[in-house]
Amino acid sequence: MNTRRIGNTEVSAIGLGGMPMSIEGRPDEERSVRTVHAALDAGVTLIDTADAYHLHADEVGHNESLIARALASYGGDTSGVLVATKGGHLRPGDGSWTVNSSAEYLRTACEASLKRLGVEAIGLYQHHRPDPKVPYADAIGAIRDLVDAGKVRMAGISNANPEQIRQAREILGDRLVSVQNQYSPAFRSSEPELALCDELGLAFLPWSPLGGISRAGELGSRFAPFAEVAAARGVSPQQVCLAWLLARSPRVVPIPGSSRPETVRDSVAAADLQLDADELAALDRA
Repeated sequence: MNTRRIGNTEVSAIGLGGMPMSIEGRPDEERSVRTVHAALDAGVTLIDTADAYHLHADEVGHNESLIARALASYGGDTSGVLVATKGGHLRPGDGSWTVNSSAEYLRTACEASLKRLGVEAIGLYQHHRPDPKVPYADAIGAIRDLVDAGKVRMAGISNANPEQIRQAREILGDRLVSVQNQYSPAFRSSEPELALCDELGLAFLPWSPLGGISRAGELGSRFAPFAEVAAARGVSPQQVCLAWLLARSPRVVPIPGSSRPETVRDSVAAADLQLDADELAALDRA
């Protein structure tokens, strides 16, 4: 497995996003555990989760608990796995998503995540989404305090714009190591944030990196180049998509979501797929 860096930690170039295992359409736990184990078998050392990845109001942290159980039941060494979680997003149980970035809530949420993950310090704790009711500096200050208290080893932010990234960097300094924004062939508006991450030396974790590229390979005409490159290479369009993302910057670490062992294995194979200049140019234009 090729690797990249998040802060001072080396991680697999392709991570695993845990959300599909816990929200609408989720599989049974046995299949989810097999999915996590398949990722570990393939060399994945970054797993992204959040306390808000759940379905019902009474199961906050469903995905964190699931990931913890899957790691505990794995037969191999998991000491090198970085589990990244988030706080500040909520699901009331009616299908909606809300936010709460108050310092008190973030402290409480972090403590609960620590218990569910069964760790003394969270490897990477990310502010999930800005809260219009709370000044951004106050929310990031609460994350800073969690790092200072030893409850969080590294800090990240998610769904942030360039101004917020710079503000978080001012507050957290080198303790800010990553930005997680939506970025994919279908959603490229985070180009400024990616460029800023390159400038500041921050890891960029694209969420929903396969946007526009369905697992069934049913691509619209806009994404025909991904299908064409895939056919020529004898790989899936999803692998081409992830390889394209990796080629965008050495700071990029995609975290494709999955709930099936076979899709994890397919995604991980993208770490070894090197696209040439002509292929990348065609994909850039898609």
